Amino acid sequence: MADASPVIRFKDVTKVFRRADGRGDFTAVDKLSFEIAKGEIVAVLGKTGCGKSTMFNIVAGLIEATSGEVAVIGQDPFHAFEYFRGKIGIVFQNDRLMPWRTALDNVLLGLQILDTDPKQAEQTAKGWLARLGLSGHENDYPHALSGGMRQRVSIARAFAVDPEILLCDEPFSALDEMTARDLRAEFVRLVRQNNKTAVFITHQINEAMEIGDRVLVFHRPARIAYEARMASGQSAGERQKMHEEIMQVLSIEDSETGHSQK
Repeated sequence: MADASPVIRFKDVTKVFRRADGRGDFTAVDKLSFEIAKGEIVAVLGKTGCGKSTMFNIVAGLIEATSGEVAVIGQDPFHAFEYFRGKIGIVFQNDRLMPWRTALDNVLLGLQILDTDPKQAEQTAKGWLARLGLSGHENDYPHALSGGMRQRVSIARAFAVDPEILLCDEPFSALDEMTARDLRAEFVRLVRQNNKTAVFITHQINEAMEIGDRVLVFHRPARIAYEARMASGQSAGERQKMHEEIMQVLSIEDSETGHSQK
């Protein structure tokens, strides 16, 4: 799974925002360091406001780090933004489908932006819809699809451009648990089959443990408070112990910030 050089590398990365009300600065990410190897799925877990999304946006090249080193496929994602066209696929919490486009046309969007041959693009888009169980729904508009089906279209759209990296920001949090469980398993299968690298943001411990080869738990401002590698042969007892350790780490953050929760 591992490559000689990491696909994603953060070294002492800090991101500071200026407060809108002028009351000084706010540190969202604090000297964050980690590496992600090719083919690895890393789940990033933490409470709301811990800096997960800021880290996500730095990886995606949407914002620039204040200090430190960021390398994604060997490039600075903010300053080499154009380089990453088609190299990063993103799945958001909301499916973000265009309501005036059919399922097929929504999946085609990224391929059209990349100027893919129209015939090849349609074949690719239909293929991904089929792989995600949506054959027969190509001409349905988003309003006619269930939440799970819409998110499947969103996943198909991300995979269709054949990206090297998939970034997922709590993509199943709005779905019922049975649908979310099925999509988690499907997502992992597709990442494995297509040798992709994935960063999956979540605030659910079970989801992080189901999806990740590795789980990173963030404290606020974004820094790694706990790291664990998942193993296929783990017993139920070992997984339960890990779950309890993560709960303990998150409860420690509560006590540090003065907002202890039961």
